[in-house]
Order: sequence, then C-alpha cells, then structure tokens
Amino acid sequence: MRPRRPARRPTRPGGGRGTPALFAKARRAWDRPLTAYYLILGGSLLLTVLGLVMVFSASQIEALQSGLPSTYFFRKQLIAAIVGAVLLLAASRMPIRLHRALAYPLLAVSVVLMCLVQVPGLGHAVNGNRNWIYLGGPFQLQPSEFAKLALVLWGADLLARKRSRRLLNQWKHMLIPLVPAGLLLLGLIMLGGDMGTAIILTAVLFGLLWLAGAPTRLFAGVMAVAFLIGAFLIMTSPNRMARLACIGATDPGTDDQCWQAVHGIYALASGGWFGSGLGASVEKWGQLPEPHTDFIFAVTGEELGLAGTLSVLALFAALGYAGIRVAGRTEEPFVRYAAGGVTTWITAQAVVNIGAVLGLLPIAGVPLPLFSYGGSALLPTMFAIGLLIAFARSDPAARAALAMRQPALRQRLRRRLAGVRTNTMRRRADRRPSGER
Repeated sequence: MRPRRPARRPTRPGGGRGTPALFAKARRAWDRPLTAYYLILGGSLLLTVLGLVMVFSASQIEALQSGLPSTYFFRKQLIAAIVGAVLLLAASRMPIRLHRALAYPLLAVSVVLMCLVQVPGLGHAVNGNRNWIYLGGPFQLQPSEFAKLALVLWGADLLARKRSRRLLNQWKHMLIPLVPAGLLLLGLIMLGGDMGTAIILTAVLFGLLWLAGAPTRLFAGVMAVAFLIGAFLIMTSPNRMARLACIGATDPGTDDQCWQAVHGIYALASGGWFGSGLGASVEKWGQLPEPHTDFIFAVTGEELGLAGTLSVLALFAALGYAGIRVAGRTEEPFVRYAAGGVTTWITAQAVVNIGAVLGLLPIAGVPLPLFSYGGSALLPTMFAIGLLIAFARSDPAARAALAMRQPALRQRLRRRLAGVRTNTMRRRADRRPSGER
C-alpha cells in the first residue's frame, strides 16, 4: 500500500500562510495608542535633521558669493533648531489650559509686530515683500510667521468657547469675530505684499471653519469671496501674473521671467533615482535662486534623487496623518480645532512649496516647513509640533500606555545594570593572584 500524502491546507486568497498574519500584526501596531505620538515626534525630528543637512549643502555657494563663511547660514539654522527644540519640549509639556491662555497675548503681539513692519526705519523689504523687522546684527524677524500660530491658538480657543455655549449653530457666531480677525491679519500681511503667507493663513482660516462644522453654503460663500479677492490681487500685480504664467514652463522665457521655475525642474530632472550625492548639486552654483530657502526641495531632488524627495513627501504625509488622527480621536473641542489647524497649516504650506518647485503651482515664496532655511519660520513651526505632541499625549489611551511603559523601561535598565555588575564581579572572582606585591 502506498503511503498517504499529507493533505494540503487550503491557501487563503490573501497570499501565503504568513501574509494575513503579517498584515494583521501591522494593523495592530498601526492602531496602537502611541502611533500618532511616535509619528509626530519621529517625523518632525527626521525632517529637521535632514533639513539641516540640506541647508548646509545648499547654502555654501550662496554664502561664499555674499562674502560670508561657507557655514554662515547653517550655523544660524542650527541655532534656530536648538531654540526650536527647547520650544517644542516646552510646548509638549505644557498643560492645555496654558496653551489656551497664550492665545490672546500671542495674537496681540503678532498684530503689533506686523504693524511695526510698516513703520519706516523698522520694517525691511526682502525680495519685494516688506515683512521683516531687524533685531540687530544678523538677526531679523518675520512676524507673519508667528501670526499663523496665533490664529490657530486663538481661533481654536474662540470656537471651543462658543461650542461649549452652543452658539456655533448660528452663522453670525460662526463667522464673527473669527473671520474679521483673520481679515485683519491678512490685510496687514498684504500691506507688505506677501501673497504666499496670506494663502497659508487663508487655508488655516478655512480649516478652522471646516472643523467647526460650517454649513456648506456658508463655507462655499466665504470661499467664493476669498477667491474673488485673490483673483483681483493677482490680476492687479504684474509680478504675480508673471509667476502665474510660469506654471508648467520648460523655457526661461524672453526676459528670463521663468528662470527660477525652469531651473528647479532642471535640478529635479538631473537627480535621477538616487541623486548625484550630497554637495554635488550643479544648480546651486548660481543657476537656481534661493536654493536653501524656497527651492531647497529642488536641491534635495538633485543630490538625493527621487528616493530623497519621496522620503520627504512620506514624512510630511506621516505628519499629516498623525495630526488628523489626533484631531479625530479627541473629544476636547480645543484640541480638535488646534490640532486640525496646525495640520492644515503644515500640510498646506508643504503642498504650496513643493507644488511650486514641481511647476504645478505658481511660486508663492513660502518655505518648506521644518526643512527650509529661516529661523522665523522654524521657531513657530516647532512650537506647533510641540502642540501636536502634547495633544497626542493627552489622549487617555496614550497616557495609560506611557504610564505603563515607563516602569517597564526602568525595569529593563535595572536588569541591565544588575547584569553588568554580576559579570564584573565574576571577572574579578575569576582573576588569580599574580603573587606580586
């Protein structure tokens, strides 16, 4: 008699026997309470460190051409990153009530500083936009960057208070005073001609209205008014019309009006799959304007290739997902509005910057968050990341997981120390006396 063959187990439609288990394990790990916390912390840390590397690589030629040391811009960015890390740590440890208490003072200070920008002798224009204040020496401040953080905190606190009083069902309480305050900030920004920052601030305002549950008609009406105002501002400015005409351009044009956009595409195209290597960019040698600020993504594509640019996009996607998850899983209105506002701010600014480098959007002159050179942009962004970390830690499930993980880490550390002591004592006991005195 022939021996019977063992019966084959039916294969599952998902693939091999281990594939469904692997997917289930990955899903359980993805749904853990601390996933958003680690995504925000790890993603922001990686973006900041990689940004420092690319600022060091992209800014050397620019510094030497200006008669400065090659590490001039890198050192300033490193100092801003260290100060920003302190702000991030402070924001992540502050209670929520203290964040809400900072909303009104931060908004008032931002308005005052943006008014001072227009005072002759205090304000300074850079690349045609009057939005800087000199602090003395090499340091200068852009108050409009702090206005984004102020609008997020103040708008979230305002909407949370109105929600607790059940006033958001009325359209006048939904719009007033949020929209007038937003228009005040936008007006002060547009006095300096900074259309890019105004676009990001408008996106934050719409994000807050959307999170507050604005009706579709009201939301569409406000968006239509904003679109008409934006179209008017673009059509009345030859510079903005020229930038709009450079979308998808492959030739610099007669007067080189699309020079920056085209050379950004050249930098991305010459990078290939894995780039030419750190420091080997050709476009940063005077061909590409603003290589360490607005167009640092182009230099990243040239030196790190498609792999580097996709990594940056993946990190921003992880930050966006984690922010949406924090906003969606909380029951605290202020946390929902603030987390959604910060996520809208960072995501919209990344989309506008990267879209301009890819030639899909007009060049708006906004930096890539956590990545481009600029301390005025880095400091409030890192404070906002600290807000997201604090909100992720405030979730009850995340708080319980962190409370359970700390004793486990202490026990592991004690075991390792005990093992080291035991091994040391055994080595001493195994040593034989040499007989020497």
